[in-house]
Amino acid sequence: MAVPPIVPVLALVSAVLSAGATIFIRQGLRTSGSFTGFWINVLVGMITLWVAVAVTGGPGPVSAKALGYFVLAGLVGTVAGRLFRFVAIERVGASVAAAVINLNPMIATILAILLLGERVTMPIVVGTLVIMFGTVLLSLSGGRVGFAPRLLWLPILSATCFPIIGTALNVTTAAVAFGSFMLATGQRDALVVRGRPLAYFAAAGLMENTAVFLNIVALGMGTVSVVTPLYGSSPIFVLLFSFFFLRGVEVLTVRVVAGTLLIVLGIYLISALAGR
Repeated sequence: MAVPPIVPVLALVSAVLSAGATIFIRQGLRTSGSFTGFWINVLVGMITLWVAVAVTGGPGPVSAKALGYFVLAGLVGTVAGRLFRFVAIERVGASVAAAVINLNPMIATILAILLLGERVTMPIVVGTLVIMFGTVLLSLSGGRVGFAPRLLWLPILSATCFPIIGTALNVTTAAVAFGSFMLATGQRDALVVRGRPLAYFAAAGLMENTAVFLNIVALGMGTVSVVTPLYGSSPIFVLLFSFFFLRGVEVLTVRVVAGTLLIVLGIYLISALAGR
């Protein structure tokens, strides 16, 4: 089946928007905390996605079983995945976090092999080895970039949570659950932000949720082997944007650049060639 020409465009635009969101998050985290950034992110996501639902004709009928899955997805994929992403960007930086979080297609493939019995192919083996080498390079860069290599577990946890696709319902679940938790634990101040951090986080939320939406549209029109590698190129755009917009904030070393490129290459091998 021929892939419509618009599909690669949507996937690439989605990757660029996701990269832009990462840069805005890093800027906001310079003067505000990861909990605050996450709260604004899911709040903006909840509003924009429900507006999109209304514009497209409403949610339609949803079964109780589907509702349960959406709520679970909100708690795992959106709360855990996005929250770990914010903490990872804060602790290890935008470039490294974006590259390691990009491991989610590999994790999804491994889970499919273990749980669904999918066969192991040479591109999967080679892609996994390339990704592991790239991750090692990122780990070795920790001392020069300014983070402890052990902190790489943060973006890895985010990558583990992100294969679950977000929807308006699970983002709403995330917003309600996280807001309730912050109020119950007396951390109301973290839910309030003004000035530049608010603008950065709001822009990041708008860009990130638009990226997710465009990626879902692209997947609906095309194939995973076309869309996922293109969307997985987002860390390369993060490197490019970091060079121009995060000077003095982050250090781009040869190991960071090489590790990022290897991870993107590994994702391409797994996503585009896995079935061959």
